Amino acid sequence: MHTLNLERLATVVTTVEVDGKVWAVPDTMIGTDSHTPMINGIGVLGWGVGGLEAESVMFGMPVTLRVPDVVGVKLVGKLPSGVLATDLALTVTERLRRLDLQDKFVEFYGPGVSTLTAGDRAVIANMTPEFGGNSGYFPIDEQTILYLRQTGRSDSQVSLVEAYAHRTGLWFDPESDPTYTSTIEINLTGIEVSLAGPTRPQDRISAGNTRSALQKLKASLVPSHENKPADGAVAIAAITSCTNTSDPRLVVAAGLLARKARHFGLQPPYWVKTSLAPGSPTAERYLRRTNLLEDLEAIGFGIVGYGCTTCIGNSGPLPQTIVEAMEERSILPVAVLSGNRNFPGRVHPQLEAGFLASPPMVIAFALAGTVDIDILNDPLGFDANGKPVKLADLWPDGAEIDAALALSADRSDVDHAYEIAEASEAWSKLDAPTSVLFPWNDTSTYIRRPPFARLSDRERQQAFEATPLLVLGDDITTDHISPAGAIPKKSVAGGYLAARGEDPNDLNVYASRRGNWEAMVRGLFTNKTVRNKLAPDLPPGSTLHVPSATVMPLWDAAQAYRNAGENVVIIAGECYGMGSSRDWAAKGAALLGAKAVLAVSFERIHRSNLIGMGILPLRINQDGRGLNVCPGDKVFVDLDKSTLEPRSAIRVELRRATGEVEVLEARAALETEAEVETLRHGGILPMILDGCIRGRD
Repeated sequence: MHTLNLERLATVVTTVEVDGKVWAVPDTMIGTDSHTPMINGIGVLGWGVGGLEAESVMFGMPVTLRVPDVVGVKLVGKLPSGVLATDLALTVTERLRRLDLQDKFVEFYGPGVSTLTAGDRAVIANMTPEFGGNSGYFPIDEQTILYLRQTGRSDSQVSLVEAYAHRTGLWFDPESDPTYTSTIEINLTGIEVSLAGPTRPQDRISAGNTRSALQKLKASLVPSHENKPADGAVAIAAITSCTNTSDPRLVVAAGLLARKARHFGLQPPYWVKTSLAPGSPTAERYLRRTNLLEDLEAIGFGIVGYGCTTCIGNSGPLPQTIVEAMEERSILPVAVLSGNRNFPGRVHPQLEAGFLASPPMVIAFALAGTVDIDILNDPLGFDANGKPVKLADLWPDGAEIDAALALSADRSDVDHAYEIAEASEAWSKLDAPTSVLFPWNDTSTYIRRPPFARLSDRERQQAFEATPLLVLGDDITTDHISPAGAIPKKSVAGGYLAARGEDPNDLNVYASRRGNWEAMVRGLFTNKTVRNKLAPDLPPGSTLHVPSATVMPLWDAAQAYRNAGENVVIIAGECYGMGSSRDWAAKGAALLGAKAVLAVSFERIHRSNLIGMGILPLRINQDGRGLNVCPGDKVFVDLDKSTLEPRSAIRVELRRATGEVEVLEARAALETEAEVETLRHGGILPMILDGCIRGRD
């Protein structure tokens, strides 16, 4: 969807009629995905919000945002030949994650900006949620105009953008030195070929250091023997995600590397699952025009589809050889992908390790078959004469990429490709209800009437005492909270679906079941790396039900507490809710009965989604580990909704089972009066319903 926006929908400058007059205004966008800021790459100011906020807009409510601080990132120098936009994006992510960018905008400026194409800029802007900001804005300049022409925008539209930007002062001046809240400088000349991993996108490493990075997860790596996969084996190699495949330069670079690998007779080992999923159908056209698609297909990287695939967990089953090696020899396999996130379990529920890389680097590691290698110096394979082939023999330089791009360019590609896609016969014949009210099907395992779309009693936001249901550490992502990958047949959610007649061997993915709250709530916190620190050795997706001293699935324990009239809370560490903007992570917490989430810090969109579900986000100065929460301890939140204000201090007591009481420093993670009002209503949906009923009366 982000590539579609970039190539086809965005206008950069648009026109609106007000009181009979036509006005030109900057194109802006608020999107329901955290990677919406990718459009910042061509000068459109956009940012992501939660799905709950979007639902409220449909009922006439505004999206509110506290006036943000703006951090300036000054770019100087020029990228060396052979260093790609991905390498810069990973470096930017590494640098900016060290800053506190919560609820802040980022803007790029300086002479180095002029050396980057619109495609380069979009790659960097796409990583905005990974570096923690609201936006990653690039201004309008000649590169914007060139991109609009290359993607088939009309001459009149292109002229409007250029004239408007000059007239209003929005046209980029590389020598300008604006005033920002704070600034950092990045020298493009010093950027090196990079990856990020093995578990977070901000953990950038030099491309040759994958072995030492993997050793953070498994100190002693067992090398391959007898041509079998070992520790570090590449199970999945995927050129995927809007992050990199929206930039033709990166896809063409991958094709050129594939061509050279084919010339040397190289192939990935049999255990590597390969795939190519560009962000849009235009990629096939320019790859065919240069005959690069044939080269990619020859080494296993044929196009499997367009849009979100491996990057969102829709990677399909692992190769059986990898599964057997994990079961028999406990190997630690990895994914290498050109995506934006590599959190444990995101790419595949069985994979804890993943590395983000540029499209050509994905192919290089696929050919090697392992990350237990110095990719910059060790052989990737051997030619027919037994001569070693190294990365330097395959890597395309800037001139080669530019020459191939010149051959591939045709500004009519975008319109023609989308016209064919939009003429889908399967889509046009799709049977869809036309009734005013949705016709609920009580037997459906995909769409179930949700229990949270109802009026609230508004008593949720008074002072309360609660039992900790989950005690978590740092970096709990929305992937940890609400998975999107395949539903295992032996999981609680799998058992629920199988009991309702679904094939245990074909349960689909969690993302396809988002309309079924009963399935989704059973998948919460089941990521294999989630550790509930309330008690030792709790399996993922479970907790200790204190009154009965029984370990239960979260949903069962939550039901037991609810039936007993007890409240529950969730305690976590830093960066709680980082990652995707999926509102199910907040809806799930609400269904578990959580009245508050206490965390050291929150990612912006998830914080907003929690408020939208009537859950109070509280910033505390210690996480669950530091608090040493024990079974039987209670949390008391001295909340008075009548005096609640943005960022207001709230007294929180940790009432120990021993009778001791500890007072915690806590503040409401509320940024606007609108968020306060939403919380007072018990969430966005109750507030909407209340407003509709009042309006009708």
